[in-house]
Amino acid sequence: MRQFLFIFISFFIFQANVTAKKIEKDLELVKINDIVYAIVGPLGNRSKKNLGNNATFGIVVTKKGVVLIDPGATYEGANRIHQIIKSITPLAVKIVINTGGQDHRWLGNDYFKKQGAKIIANQRAVADQKQRQQEQFFRLGNLLGAKGLKKTTAQYADQTFDKTLALDFGGIQFKLIHAGQAHTPSESFVWLQEKKTVFSGDIVYTERMLSIHDSSNSKSWLSAFEAIAALKPKVVIPGHGHPTSLARAKKDTYNYLSFLRKSIAEFIQAGGGIENIGNLQQDQFSYLKNFKNLKGRNAQQVYQEMEFE
Repeated sequence: MRQFLFIFISFFIFQANVTAKKIEKDLELVKINDIVYAIVGPLGNRSKKNLGNNATFGIVVTKKGVVLIDPGATYEGANRIHQIIKSITPLAVKIVINTGGQDHRWLGNDYFKKQGAKIIANQRAVADQKQRQQEQFFRLGNLLGAKGLKKTTAQYADQTFDKTLALDFGGIQFKLIHAGQAHTPSESFVWLQEKKTVFSGDIVYTERMLSIHDSSNSKSWLSAFEAIAALKPKVVIPGHGHPTSLARAKKDTYNYLSFLRKSIAEFIQAGGGIENIGNLQQDQFSYLKNFKNLKGRNAQQVYQEMEFE
């Protein structure tokens, strides 16, 4: 009870230190400090209304221009993000960082490339994007329709990196770190030491249940989260959900993954079969959005993963 109260109070205090407002359809602009913002998309699925932008995106305004963390899932979705950026600064988007291979982490690249931006991504992210491009276009077409995908074209990074990349732009020091496989094979996060702020990409989900699929790895996902936690960030801008504290990020992501792996290890040891793993009791995480839709699939995926570890 004390731990829950601490997390609740920490989250409340954190929320009181930022300002947020609804702007541009379903997207919410959250100001973190003098140079850092987040754009928070809806917690549900991709749709015609949100143009695939059901995620959280990051903005850093420097003296030389804007650094955008993740460009949205479509050309028009990227344009929608750009309109929000224009509402806070007249400066152009100069750099776009892709934190992974998921559609909303890169398929808006072409829009910003046409505006003159440089695209940066981990080399594994580019490989993942190329491998899953056809699947992503197919899925988005089904969810958004042809109109929603209008003008969307695959555009890969101009610059790639292996494990880390130090970037000095506009007087701000960025560190890009490839953390290993998590939600996708190619997760990276962006660390701003000066502001004690991390843009986690899909390593962190808050408010909604994370999604584990056949491109995920729950074991290395925990290690990726630990790499973020080791930096002791004051602000975590997650891949999904509102900017938050490390304590809240741990509660919604790390604790859930740890619970799944521990519970499923015990289930396998007891001789339980995959046909029954969907019934695993997960009610302590029922406060997360999409809980009913994802809990069974997540358990099945981790079971399959742990069978061969």
